[in-house]
Amino acid sequence: MTLRLGDVAPDFEQDSSIGRLKFHDWAGKSWVVLFSHPADFTPVCTTELGLTAKLKPEFDKRNVKAIALSVDAADRHVQWIKDIEETQKTVVGFPVIADADKSVSTLYDMIHPNQSETMTVRALFVIDPAKKIRLMMTYPMSTGRNFDEVLRVIDALQLTDNYTVATPGNWRDGDDVIIPLSIQDAEVIRQKYPKGFTAATPYLRMTPQPNK
Repeated sequence: MTLRLGDVAPDFEQDSSIGRLKFHDWAGKSWVVLFSHPADFTPVCTTELGLTAKLKPEFDKRNVKAIALSVDAADRHVQWIKDIEETQKTVVGFPVIADADKSVSTLYDMIHPNQSETMTVRALFVIDPAKKIRLMMTYPMSTGRNFDEVLRVIDALQLTDNYTVATPGNWRDGDDVIIPLSIQDAEVIRQKYPKGFTAATPYLRMTPQPNK
């Protein structure tokens, strides 16, 4: 199955480290970060789950739930979480999906045969409250993810959902943003962007972040 930005994230019902869950029901009205791991008891994954656990206050501020996936059984997840909490000095407060049958991995195209026939690559999906896929990132199995970038993109998505703006390269919360080319009427620009704007070219118009 090929998933694209804007598609509805496929629903599923699966065992997890916190028991059986139905994905869409569990997600509720929150944003979701769904991310996969090649296997339990692996070093890179251990650091990633620890980082995600430590980011809970940041996810909470953004109405985001995290949920991980590995192609191991739920009882192994529970044992692995004990290692994560001990070595990473945190509490894993999110579920890890048990995907021993690889049904979710297949549904989300997380197994790339040229990397491994049996284990998932480091796939990550950001899903909005309407269950639409808003971001997809795929890392090789050997490389840990940058979770600062995940937060940055969520900030950008939530900002551009609420205001008619786009974000420039390397944008971070508080930086100036871009007035989209679809807005050309001078009166509309004055109303929508009361803080004013600067134009480096007729198509590159920067304005202060509207919610700051």
